[in-house]
Amino acid sequence: MIKVFKYVFILILVNFNIASAEPKIAAKTAIVIDFQTNKVLYELEPDISIYPASMTKIMTTIVAFDLLKTKKLSLDDKFFISEKAWRMSQAGYSSMFIMVNDQISVENLLRGIIVASGNDACVALAEGIAGSEQNFVDMMNLKAQEIGMTNTHFANSSGINNVENYSTVRDIALMSKYLIENYPEYYHYYAEQEFTWDRTGGDPITQNNRNLLVFRNLGVDGIKTGHLSVEEYSLASSIKKETRRIIAVGSGFKTMASRANQSLRLLNWGLTNSDTFEISKKNNTTFEFKTWLGKEQIVKGYTKEDVYFTVDKKDLRDFHVFLEHNGPIKAPIQKDAEIGNIKIYNNDELLKTVPVYALEKVKKVNFLFSLLTSFNYMIWGDV
Repeated sequence: MIKVFKYVFILILVNFNIASAEPKIAAKTAIVIDFQTNKVLYELEPDISIYPASMTKIMTTIVAFDLLKTKKLSLDDKFFISEKAWRMSQAGYSSMFIMVNDQISVENLLRGIIVASGNDACVALAEGIAGSEQNFVDMMNLKAQEIGMTNTHFANSSGINNVENYSTVRDIALMSKYLIENYPEYYHYYAEQEFTWDRTGGDPITQNNRNLLVFRNLGVDGIKTGHLSVEEYSLASSIKKETRRIIAVGSGFKTMASRANQSLRLLNWGLTNSDTFEISKKNNTTFEFKTWLGKEQIVKGYTKEDVYFTVDKKDLRDFHVFLEHNGPIKAPIQKDAEIGNIKIYNNDELLKTVPVYALEKVKKVNFLFSLLTSFNYMIWGDV
């Protein structure tokens, strides 16, 4: 027997809206994804190779956040600044303006990387964690493989121009999602509008976040800009509105202003031209099934994963969600036994199947009661 999951079906109907045409973006390559479902909402040559520039720094912070999360590193730990790291601030690169032989906390180096986009801070953090920048880069590439960034290779910790430092906007979107999803306790640094570095041997330096969108109070809370003369301007950005989050990555923008404005268009287009629906939350008892010959008449069901789906508004009427099971479910029923499936369709195309499991064990009734129930069923039908 198949039962329609009516709650979701009604939700789709009341959210039906007319979608607008895809935006025309003045960039070389771009992608927009839904954070919950990874659905690609917009793409423009998303797999062509680019130099990620300072978007590389997203991975630099991910490696550090991993160590912080596992208590192998502390925000209060301090690292000595090498001459190599200091020279990065003297070479015309974006810098935190650290001083050689100074000792700087991990937290200040992270803020110097994220907010000020300091290449000097990248080298200092890399050397402090791994002993050398190259050792740290090896850690970055291992993490990229773990995340699934199949078209990415890092050659340095900062993103300065190097033919061996390359990626795609698709991979960078994947990396951005990984950052936001796995390090919520540290992601707030990406929303900081400014960073004041009270440096040793000089006046304090305050630098603004290079991501202009974090100043507009529109829900954009990150993540990282980039610029190289060979690549022009780039940006990985994210916006959160109520329960939805959208990630956009673009490269090849002509100016800083265009980078911000075009990225905001992508983010807003993703929000307004699609909807994401929650079907089930992991381990929540969302479903109930009738039992047959069970001591309890109802068995509750749950999913072992969050179940969401994202739909372009123009396609909403084509999507259907069903809760499928052979019911009533015959007892005995073991705890965590598979008792049904959620099935999501686009017209007749099955997009996804998610098993539903029994929350608790249901014992079978005794023989006499079982016989009586069977007799009633033969006479009266469904019981």
